[in-house]
Amino acid sequence: MSATVAVAVIITQIPISSYAPMASVAVIGGGPAGLMAAEELAHGGVTVDVYDAMPSVGRKFLLAGVGGMNITHSEPFDVFVSRYGARSAAIRPLLEAFPPDALRSWVHGLGIDTFVGSSGRVFPTGMKAAPLLRAWLRRLRECGVRFHVRHRWLGWAPDGALRFASAGGELAVRADAVVLALGGASWPKLGSDGTWTSLLAARGVDVSPLLPSNCGFDIAGGWSDHFRTRFAGQPLKTASLRLVDAAGRIHERRGEMMLTDTGIEGGLVYAVSAPLRDTIAALGAVTVELDLLPDRPAERVVAEVSRPRGARSLSSHLASNAGIKGAKMALLHEVLTAGQLADPAALAAAIKSLPIILAAPRPISGAISSAGGVRFEVLDAHLMLRDLPGVFCAGEMLDWEAPTGGYLLTASFASGLVAAGGALDYLSGAAVR
Repeated sequence: MSATVAVAVIITQIPISSYAPMASVAVIGGGPAGLMAAEELAHGGVTVDVYDAMPSVGRKFLLAGVGGMNITHSEPFDVFVSRYGARSAAIRPLLEAFPPDALRSWVHGLGIDTFVGSSGRVFPTGMKAAPLLRAWLRRLRECGVRFHVRHRWLGWAPDGALRFASAGGELAVRADAVVLALGGASWPKLGSDGTWTSLLAARGVDVSPLLPSNCGFDIAGGWSDHFRTRFAGQPLKTASLRLVDAAGRIHERRGEMMLTDTGIEGGLVYAVSAPLRDTIAALGAVTVELDLLPDRPAERVVAEVSRPRGARSLSSHLASNAGIKGAKMALLHEVLTAGQLADPAALAAAIKSLPIILAAPRPISGAISSAGGVRFEVLDAHLMLRDLPGVFCAGEMLDWEAPTGGYLLTASFASGLVAAGGALDYLSGAAVR
């Protein structure tokens, strides 16, 4: 899709006279979901105040853009929706309200072009998040949105007021509706620490435990000191990973991964982090099989490994005949016994299916995102909590997860827009009553 193609973004427009006088909405959380909710609400004609615990808003959004701001993906819509796994049905109506093409058009409206990369991922020109965020915040302020940073939400007072801890002491804030966009529990130093779960649980809200997603994994027993000190941080390029989950389903992906001090991480691992995590939770560990030469059939690998090597070392032999070298060669030495390395048939089999036992996901604080959160079953179609009228939830604090590739941001934006639309409908209905 060309960066110049415009897709209509429908922003709710309800005359301010439809609301009770001076209707106000508090948006708690200044990430993508909260800021999108604030924009939709401001266009709807209500007073909007955004509260965030950090010194500035959008901090995790900026972090996501450090390696290249992947805003969404260009693949067909049905394929896109399928990336949300078990929650695809719940996420679909949100994405239908604000699909990837609409998000791309919205970015263009901020004066920033986008392009589609070779993988189908969509990036803003310049690949950075900061210009987008600056333009967005400028527009929000021009729309009248007010920002209150260093305001940590503490829940509700007995009289229903919102409680905030601020530099000047505790504050009580009243609002006609609330949009909660508090994030998950990944990267707590940027504000997403998951402390809100206890506040909602205290009000009877059903919250699924927050779990690491798009994360690395520790291998059982750890690497040897020799391997860890020499190869942690090295990539394994062009590999495939296969696993059988606790239900017997086969998951297989191809890509790149990284060796770490404690195990493995990277795009290939993130793509299957959910079944890896869930299988470890069910069985205590999971064995993955790595194909170090996915482009070569097993018969060819056997032939290459079985060639006489004469006086050459095994490393030189595999490098020249099979292209196995560096981190891949080191991994074979780390996992296989001397007998397996000396047996061409066993070595060839291991190159095509190297077993690695994973024992645990890395801590949630270091994950790219988190799974779990407010269950969709306690929300209505507008993302309002059924037992707390006027309180809406959006973003990563909802019970969903998705791989990297633009899916996380797209659903966060979409849920913020839907929650804000729900808040406007709620306020309009309250005015009529």
